[in-house]
Amino acid sequence: MTILQTTPLPSPQQPSDLLGDAVPILDQLDDPCVWLRAQGGDVECLITHSMRGAPAALLNSLPNLKLIANFGAGIDLIDVEAARRGQVAITASGDVLTHDVADMALWQILTLLRGNAHADAFVRAGDWTGGPLPLGRSARGRRIGILGFGRIGQAIALRAEAIGMIVGYHSRSAVLWSELRHEADPLALARWADVVVVALPGGAKTEAFVDAAFLDALGPEGMLVNIARGSVIDERALIAALRDRRLGAAALDVFRGEPALDPDLLEAPNLLLTPHIGSATRDARVAMLEHVVANVRAFRSGMPLAGRIL
Repeated sequence: MTILQTTPLPSPQQPSDLLGDAVPILDQLDDPCVWLRAQGGDVECLITHSMRGAPAALLNSLPNLKLIANFGAGIDLIDVEAARRGQVAITASGDVLTHDVADMALWQILTLLRGNAHADAFVRAGDWTGGPLPLGRSARGRRIGILGFGRIGQAIALRAEAIGMIVGYHSRSAVLWSELRHEADPLALARWADVVVVALPGGAKTEAFVDAAFLDALGPEGMLVNIARGSVIDERALIAALRDRRLGAAALDVFRGEPALDPDLLEAPNLLLTPHIGSATRDARVAMLEHVVANVRAFRSGMPLAGRIL
């Protein structure tokens, strides 16, 4: 079985290290188009990264593809309809990164509330001798709204409850086992919440879900955290809301067109920026790689696939 990898994975090792096979990496080939024309018909398994995906043009070059093993939770950059038409299975490693991403969201929430993103630099620069940092705000008793209540959203809710926050969420339908506040209207959730965390999947259905109206509903004291996908937020609306003080603060770990950023984000006030590091722990990345490799091995031996999406 021929395996193709789209791009190097952000992991301490690569699939070839664990599989014991040489796995060509499409983005590192001298001429990917020539390779695909010559050998694309032999590829049965494609390993890709959630930020690289698998567009229709690539899938059309792999007529005998049977499995896409995705390194990461998001599949919005995979042409799922093309895969469905070709009867291609898709797996994703969402389960193994849930807790590290939720931890990242909690850090962002606390950093925004306490206003201490620059505390280390404040001490090192000697500014403490001129007076203390401005006072922050407590998390306890504050209302957090979670947009999207899948695995990561639920893990964030558990952490928020543990530090005394009052939790509500928006999803298409209420989670039957949960007694947390459910808002069918996302604007109602924004009006209710002090802090909103975005935990929605990317894709056309959630494009610019957080728009100017949502930010205005959250209001000048409100805070926004995004650990999901950059496409979910209208970045121009966010920049304007921060500049006009119509939104209190925001923290972004994901961006449109990353790693390139809208330069106006760098000038926006009260904005905490991190370089898409929600799952960037050695533990999570090793587990994500092992999940991919385990599915390749399962496919080879005709065993059930883990984390199957399609």
